[in-house]
Amino acid sequence: MGDWFEKHTIGNLVQDAANRFDSREALVFNDERWTFKEFQEDVSRAAKALISVGIKPGEKITLWMPNCPEWLHIFFAAAQIGAILVPINTRLRTSDLQYVLQQSDSTTLITKDHSGPVNYLNMVTEIYPEILQNNPQEQLSESFPELKRIIILGREQTQGTLDYQDMISQSASISDQELLKRLDSVSPDDTALLMYTSGTTGFPKGVMHNHNILRVTTDSINRMGMTPNDIVLMYLPLFHAFGLYEGALMFIQAGSKMILTEMFDPEQALRLIEQEKITMLHGFDTHFYDLTNHPNCSTTNRSSLRTGLFASGMASSVPVAEQAQRLLCPTITGWGMTECGVGVGMSFLDSPFEDRCAGSGYPLPGYEFKVINPETGLSVPPNSQGELCVRGYAIMEGYYKKPQETAEAVDQNGWLHTGDVATLREDGYLRFFGRYKDMLKVGGENVDPIEVEAFLINHPSIKQVQIVGVPDPRLSETPCACVILEEGHQLNQIDIDSFCRGKLASFKIPNNVLILQDFPMTSSGKIQKFVLREIAQEHISSLNY
Repeated sequence: MGDWFEKHTIGNLVQDAANRFDSREALVFNDERWTFKEFQEDVSRAAKALISVGIKPGEKITLWMPNCPEWLHIFFAAAQIGAILVPINTRLRTSDLQYVLQQSDSTTLITKDHSGPVNYLNMVTEIYPEILQNNPQEQLSESFPELKRIIILGREQTQGTLDYQDMISQSASISDQELLKRLDSVSPDDTALLMYTSGTTGFPKGVMHNHNILRVTTDSINRMGMTPNDIVLMYLPLFHAFGLYEGALMFIQAGSKMILTEMFDPEQALRLIEQEKITMLHGFDTHFYDLTNHPNCSTTNRSSLRTGLFASGMASSVPVAEQAQRLLCPTITGWGMTECGVGVGMSFLDSPFEDRCAGSGYPLPGYEFKVINPETGLSVPPNSQGELCVRGYAIMEGYYKKPQETAEAVDQNGWLHTGDVATLREDGYLRFFGRYKDMLKVGGENVDPIEVEAFLINHPSIKQVQIVGVPDPRLSETPCACVILEEGHQLNQIDIDSFCRGKLASFKIPNNVLILQDFPMTSSGKIQKFVLREIAQEHISSLNY
């Protein structure tokens, strides 16, 4: 008996798709269009360009830029040459960028010069001023000992960087045979992705995955009934596992067309739904809320929409999910996280209305769910709340250079302890209710309160600080800073914004500040965050009243 699923590598998907679909349209971005064959040719040029600057198998490539065709080219090219891609959030700023580059041991950073008002190149030179004195191929820095090269896309360049378009122009110096040799040397069991996700340690953790994630996307394709006739609208950021898996991986595997946008704009999305005859769209509460509440929704021809993925389940998302069914299309619900191969729980196309709006689906083939009492470790009865545990073939290889955190997350029997509150029905249907951990989910972005607290405690006016989430009708929740001040000091929202802006991602910056004399404590001296949340929510409600 062989493996139940034939192993593949991410890098081979592009040539396979070109062989199967050739002149069919594969990708649309703004006014540009690519066939599968043209897309494959661009990926090959990108792979040769990466080889030409000396990137070796196993090296980490940090990719820090918004959605664009080059993002996809570099993603598949890195997989073809055996490099490990480290996609990071474009909303991260200097503090986060510096940490990821250092902790990941990246040898290469690829970014844009700027996008809209954001100047990525300025932020790079801010944390790495030595670049201005260095040879582009011989970077030397005590802060970044592994970083060898910085590659810039765009018209603005600076000394010490490599120009991406120049690299593409010179890619012909690498032969097809050399690229094929690198492609053939990649094993499906090699690490392919290092994706950073916030955790409870106060710093992001790099989740390692090999090419087995393709089993997850294959089964997701089947469960969603995805075919070459589908046209997927992808406004989710590709640096997120949601956008990367449901967008970049699934369109190339299914032979579907992907309409890619740089960012989410509901007016643009509605126009593209009608113009391109979109059949599938995905997102969080924020996306579906904005689409269904936009004034153009009722006048847009939405008849082409067939289905989409909307991770529902929490009480706050149910009304949005119900409206999406009525105004857009029947969606499939799901549950997942970066550590387990993203969406490993999904409903079906013909699941009942209630299950699609107020649940999280059944496990994909090869996965198991159980819900336990986190104190005893024993399974709870059906329909009882507890901590969700997941086991399956694409559970992460571990957190990069964090063996203790890995051991705490995945037990000796292979169960990933998610920290999520959930229930399982007798038929195995999952419903996600929230988090045991204090992680916030701000418009689909994970925010670790410990990370934000560690940053804010450096403010001269702040003696103690706790971050809690308060409900938000659009973003699900937003951060609120509960602060005890140093004696004689004052603090307001403008002060917090000024202190954080440009250093923390915008979604991490508290939207509200609550000044307190002390924090509610347990008898053992622990801060009662659930009480803090109640106090913060009452405070916000009183301001809005």
